[in-house]
Amino acid sequence: MKLLLTCEHGGNNIPLAYDALFQGQELVLHTHRGYDKGALDLFKYLRPLAVFHKSNEVSRLLIELNRSLHHSMLFSEFTKTLNKKEKQLLIQQYYHIYRSKITQQIESLLHSHQCIFHLSVHSFTPVLNGVTRKCDIGLLYDPSSPNEKKIAYLLKAELKKRAPELNIRFNYPYKGVSDGFTKTLRKQFPKNYVGIEIEVNQKFSFQNKINEDLKKVIYKSLKLIIEQQTNIENNKYRF
Repeated sequence: MKLLLTCEHGGNNIPLAYDALFQGQELVLHTHRGYDKGALDLFKYLRPLAVFHKSNEVSRLLIELNRSLHHSMLFSEFTKTLNKKEKQLLIQQYYHIYRSKITQQIESLLHSHQCIFHLSVHSFTPVLNGVTRKCDIGLLYDPSSPNEKKIAYLLKAELKKRAPELNIRFNYPYKGVSDGFTKTLRKQFPKNYVGIEIEVNQKFSFQNKINEDLKKVIYKSLKLIIEQQTNIENNKYRF
C-alpha cells in the first residue's frame, strides 16, 4: 500500500491578476472560508510517509478545487460574476492542473500494481453558524466501500491507542460521500484506490500550525497502518 497525500485548501493566496476581486474583503480570506487553518502544516509533517504529495495554496474563494465542475460552490460570491471565458481560464489554470497531476500519479501507481491510500488533509472550524462541533478529528470515507471502511476503522483505532482522549468520528462534520475530489476519484478508480479525508478541528491550530503532539500521533498511526497493510499484501504473494 502506497500513501498519496493531498491538501486542497492549504492557503489563502490570491494571484495578483485577481486581487481586485477581493479589494476590501481581505478579512474573509483569513477565516475558515478562505482556507483550512493548520492543514498545510499537517500535510507537510506527513509528507515523508507519502510516495507522492501535492498541495494547493490558492484560496478556495477563487476556485474550489474540492468540488465538481457542476457544483454551485465551485466559484464564490467573489468570482461568480466573472464571464464564461474568465471562469474557464481559472478552471484551466488551477482546477485542471491540480487534479490532473494527482490523477496521473494514481494511474501510474495503479499501473505498477500498487494499492493506493489517498489521504486528503483538511481542517474545520470549531463553531459553524453558532453550533459547536463536537469532534476533534473526523474521518470521511464511503461506507459502501469495504476497503475504505477498514482503513478508516484501523486509523481511528491507532489514533485512540496513542491519544484516548481524542473524540474521533466517522463522516463528521461532513459526509464522506458528499461532492468532493475523493468521490470523483473513487468513480474513476473503482479498484485498489482508498480515498479518505481527515478533518482536524481548528482548535488544535495556533498561528496556522497544528499542535505538535497531535501531529506526532497522526504520523505514527499512519505509518503503522501503511506498514501493516503493505506486509499483508506482500504475504499474499509469498510462496
